[in-house]
Amino acid sequence: MTLSDRLRQAQKTSADNSLASDRPKEAVLDPFSELKQRAQRALLDRLGSKLADQDISEGQLKQVVVKELDEILASEQIPLSLEERRRLTDEVTVDFLGYGPIQQFLLDDSVTEVMVNATDAIYIERAGRLERTDVRFATDAHVRRIIEKIVSRIGRRIDESSPMVDARLPDGSRVNAVVPPLAVDGPTITIRKFTKEAFTVDDLLDFGSLTPEVAEFLRIAVEGKRNILISGGTGSGKTTMLNVLTAFIPEAERIVTIEDAVELQLNQEHVVRLESRPPNIEGKGEVTIRDLVRNSLRMRPDRIIVGEVRSGEALDMMQAMNTGHEGSLSTIHSNSPRDALSRLETMVLMSGVELGVRAIREQIGSSIDLLIQIDRFRDGSRGISQVTEITGMEGDVVTMQDIYKFRFQRTDDRLGILEPTGIRPMFSEQLREEGFEMDAALFSMPGRSR
Repeated sequence: MTLSDRLRQAQKTSADNSLASDRPKEAVLDPFSELKQRAQRALLDRLGSKLADQDISEGQLKQVVVKELDEILASEQIPLSLEERRRLTDEVTVDFLGYGPIQQFLLDDSVTEVMVNATDAIYIERAGRLERTDVRFATDAHVRRIIEKIVSRIGRRIDESSPMVDARLPDGSRVNAVVPPLAVDGPTITIRKFTKEAFTVDDLLDFGSLTPEVAEFLRIAVEGKRNILISGGTGSGKTTMLNVLTAFIPEAERIVTIEDAVELQLNQEHVVRLESRPPNIEGKGEVTIRDLVRNSLRMRPDRIIVGEVRSGEALDMMQAMNTGHEGSLSTIHSNSPRDALSRLETMVLMSGVELGVRAIREQIGSSIDLLIQIDRFRDGSRGISQVTEITGMEGDVVTMQDIYKFRFQRTDDRLGILEPTGIRPMFSEQLREEGFEMDAALFSMPGRSR
C-alpha cells in the first residue's frame, strides 16, 4: 500500500480527529501535504511563543520541534516508513526554523522578489515576470511567526499599534510586512532579494541595460565628480544602478553611505555606512535619513551617497552638493526626469524651511548635474531610458537636455535602442580642463539594441 493509500485510509477512520478538523475546506492538496499542514497547525498551537523566544538557541528549538512533532505524528496513528517520517520531519523543521514555505524561493537565485498576499496566495518574480506558486502557509499565525522572526532580529516590532515594518534579512534582502487591521486578508510579506554578488557594469552591458558609450560617459561623470540623481519606479533597478556607479569612485576618496536598510555593496576600502533607525516602542530614539545627512557633513566625506531621498533630506543633500561635496549620488522615485525635479521641489517644501519656488529651483539647477532615468520595460527587462543633463534656469524653469534616450523600435529580437541625441553635455568642457577627455564618438555613435 502506498503512502497516499495509507493516508487516505487513515483520514477516513479519523474524521473526528481534532487535527483533521482544521483542514482548509478550500484547499485541494495531496494527502502528504494535508498531513504536513495539520502537523504545522498543531505545532503552532503547542509551541506558541517559544518560536519567537530569543533566549532559545536554534539547536534547542530544533530539539523541541522534533520532539513535539513525534508526538503529533503518533497521535495521527498513520503508519509512515522511516524515510517518509524523515522527509516530513525535515520539511516541517525547515518551515519552523527557516522562513516557512517561502524558504525555497529565498534560496533560488533566479527569484528576485517574493510576495505573500495571503496564506494561500504566494507570488514570486522571476526574469521580470510574476508567477503564482502552489505553496501556502498553514495559518495566518504561521505568517505572523515568520514576520516576527525577521523583525525581532534587528530590534524592531510589529503589532496592532505598529502594523507596518521595514526590515532586512541577514543576507541584506529588503522586507516589508503589513499585518491586520491594515492588511485586510491577513499578514502580508514582500521581500526584495539581495544579490549575493553585486552587479557590475559588465553585467548591465550583458543585460542590455545600457550601452558601452553610456557606460563610458557615466564612468567619466562619476570620476569627474558630477552630482547624479537616479530616477525610476519601484523595482526598476535604481539601487542596482547606484551600486554600479559607486564602483567608479576612486579608491582614495572617503565615502559615506546613508540608507534606510543597508543594501549598497561598495568595494572601496574607505567607506562609512550609516543606517536610519525607527522610533522605539515609546516613540523615542528615531534617527532619520535627514539626521544622518546632516551628521555626515561633519565626517569629512569626499562623497555622500544617499540610498534614496524621500523627504526633507533632499534639501540637505542638495546643499551638500553645493558646498564642497561634489560627486554625490542618490536615487528618487519618479517616472521621468521632469517629474523627478517636481518631486524634489515637494521634498524641499517638506523640510520645513521656508523657501520660494524660484529659490528651490535655483538650488536644484545648481546642485544636480545628471539625471539617469531607469524604467521597467514591457518585456520585463530593466534599463536606462534617458540620461539627462540639468543645464540651469531660464526664467522660473529648470532647463534640461537629453544626452541619451531610449527609442522604441519593436522588432522580433529587440524592444528598442538606447542612442545618443547628438548633444554634448555642457559640463564636458569643464571636465576636459580637469583632465577628463570625452571622445566625441560617445555622443555620435548609434546605440546598441536591447
